[in-house]
Amino acid sequence: MITCSAPGKLFVVGEYAVVEPGRLAILVAVDRRVSVTVSPGELAGRVAVRSDLYSGTVEFVRVDARLVPCVDDSGPAPRLNHVVSAIETVERLIVERGLPVRPLTLDITSELHEDGTKFGLGSSGAVTVATISAVGAFYGLDLTPEQRYRLAMLATARIAARASGGDLAASVWGGWIAYSAPDRTDILGMAERLGIDRAIHAEWPGFSIKRLQPPADLTFEVGWTGVPAATDTLVAGLAERNRNNDSFYRSFLWRSDECVRTCIAALRDGENREFLRQIRRFRDLLQTADGITRIGIFTPRMTTLCDTVEKVGGAAKPSGAGGGDCGIAFLDNTAHHQLETLRARWRAAGIRPLSIRVPAVEKEARDDDRQPQG
Repeated sequence: MITCSAPGKLFVVGEYAVVEPGRLAILVAVDRRVSVTVSPGELAGRVAVRSDLYSGTVEFVRVDARLVPCVDDSGPAPRLNHVVSAIETVERLIVERGLPVRPLTLDITSELHEDGTKFGLGSSGAVTVATISAVGAFYGLDLTPEQRYRLAMLATARIAARASGGDLAASVWGGWIAYSAPDRTDILGMAERLGIDRAIHAEWPGFSIKRLQPPADLTFEVGWTGVPAATDTLVAGLAERNRNNDSFYRSFLWRSDECVRTCIAALRDGENREFLRQIRRFRDLLQTADGITRIGIFTPRMTTLCDTVEKVGGAAKPSGAGGGDCGIAFLDNTAHHQLETLRARWRAAGIRPLSIRVPAVEKEARDDDRQPQG
């Protein structure tokens, strides 16, 4: 029996732009996790999955390297697509290495949901990374952090071609990171031509990961608007509506990169005032994009969440695609009265303050990482 877990994530700056290869974003890994336990299965050729998000067990049979539901031939339930793709990707690697696949039972528990409702903390990415880690360890694979990320990215790209993989990187490396994505079409083609094993060792243009120093003397707060967001729909909507407004989209990408790079420099230099200025700047950039595309990044509650933070001297913005889910705020960590005022005003507006922190990365984990430079 093997158990592995992976944390959820929040975007700090760079969302939407990061779906384009090589475009930067800053993310953090949070202190809520998804855990996956893998144990030997009972029937040859079968994989059983149990999750705290539903009752009962979903069983799959292996057919031509794919996992097919034993009873329902319409395909796996949506919340299992990422799990299934992760298992299939690891087992393709196992077969390439000449090892036999085995019957498996997976048990999944999540701290990223409550009563079946998601908070927008990257549950799909976290469950993908935890599944890759646990199934890989069960088969005796000694995967580096980068190999776990690459397997998770291949598994995700198979079912969500626009997914940036930023959530995967945050779940693998933890802490504060700067990330840019590879071209998902290229890496999928590479995996088909060369195989999984060669693909995860090949050069991935556009991909970079770098640890960042967290801001000192700032409090990080998270508020949930009470409405789950359709991230894939929002991301696809921005790209689709900008095909006929290419000049705006190019400007959006350039301004996003400039903002992210300035944030990285501010974190490096300990310039909190500049960091807060860039958080406000990226909020403005998202509001401009929302005004042009009308895709609904800013709901009334999200606008209230951000405005309330500004009134007590902090900076705030949506985290991720917006349209609901979470907003993030940064305030001076000595501003205790302002923080209590903020939380009270959020609650009065129907916004739930979440007790979420960004755990420090252990030195051993930092030493184990090989970080590509980007």
